Amino acid sequence: MPPTHTAPSVRTSASGKRAINLSLSSDVLDTAKHLAINISQVCDSHLREVVRREQERKWREDHADFIAAYNATIEAEGLPLDEWRSF
Repeated sequence: MPPTHTAPSVRTSASGKRAINLSLSSDVLDTAKHLAINISQVCDSHLREVVRREQERKWREDHADFIAAYNATIEAEGLPLDEWRSF
């Protein structure tokens, strides 16, 4: 019988977090520990922000043609319902 390969197990918690290996600069890590900084929380928060910005950038890139066409239409024809605007 051939050997089977399984995915390595990863610890997960009820909060949906997973344990991973991460390499950080020793000096920064030591200083963060000395300052009692929650490294996991900081990494998670910063990674969330980086992911959010990248998703926004990708969305703008994926929809650039539509946005350009919409802007050209607005420039040529004006805003929809603009004639009924009261301000």
